Amino acid sequence: MRHTLTSGVQVEITTVAERPEPSRYHFDAGPWGEFMRFNRVAEAYFLQARQVFPEICLLVTTDDGTVVADGQAVPLALGGPGRARLPDGGWEQAVVWAFADQRRGVQPNTACALNIAVAASLQGQGLSRLILAALRDAVRDAGLSTLVAPVRPTWKDREPWTTMAEYAARVRADGMPYDPWLRTHVRAGGVIVAVAPTSWVVAGTLADWRAWTGLAFDADGEVEVPYALVPVHCDTRAGHATYVEPNVWVRHDVGSSCPLPAAGDLRRQ
Repeated sequence: MRHTLTSGVQVEITTVAERPEPSRYHFDAGPWGEFMRFNRVAEAYFLQARQVFPEICLLVTTDDGTVVADGQAVPLALGGPGRARLPDGGWEQAVVWAFADQRRGVQPNTACALNIAVAASLQGQGLSRLILAALRDAVRDAGLSTLVAPVRPTWKDREPWTTMAEYAARVRADGMPYDPWLRTHVRAGGVIVAVAPTSWVVAGTLADWRAWTGLAFDADGEVEVPYALVPVHCDTRAGHATYVEPNVWVRHDVGSSCPLPAAGDLRRQ
């Protein structure tokens, strides 16, 4: 589907299945924190998602074929034994379940969004909202009932000492979520259902963290790191530090005959 952004740039959103991705592409999505690149589950699975599940992964291109944004999701089965609710392990657990289901031939009923990324030059023009809508459509067209997303709230890094539960519950005067990315999901029909407390884990030596952040990491305790949603725990005696990022589970019912547990069953108890 083609769209004209407020800047006049025309883009086309397609699935990877409809328009196989270029062998290589890269766009600058703005600062994210170097340490975020070192999640081991993502290293194992993220780049495979477009190849294994091209029908629910998206590319956004300009008229000359340049990729300027993308969105990825993976299919999985929720509602069975051990999966009665969305996992505390968030992004990591969902992607592991998805690839395990694919290997075992388990029929999925849900898709989990892994990312929506937009080139920095095109941010602020509503493109992420268009990608989210297209991802919902792709999930429905794939015969799945629900899209879930372990959302990384846009402004949470401004308040690393605020709990994610408190932050996610914060609303504006109009009743919409305070955070703009959570607000985009809710406006698109999503429902905030839970916090995933251990969604994205990055562990490294103190030397690693010094290289990633430029910070000293020379004292035990919690270290505030730019772009981190919560502090990083430093253990000088053990010689390592660990970042355990919480995300916010948002559920989108996209319409299908595939059953899922009731909303209450998906909430963390």
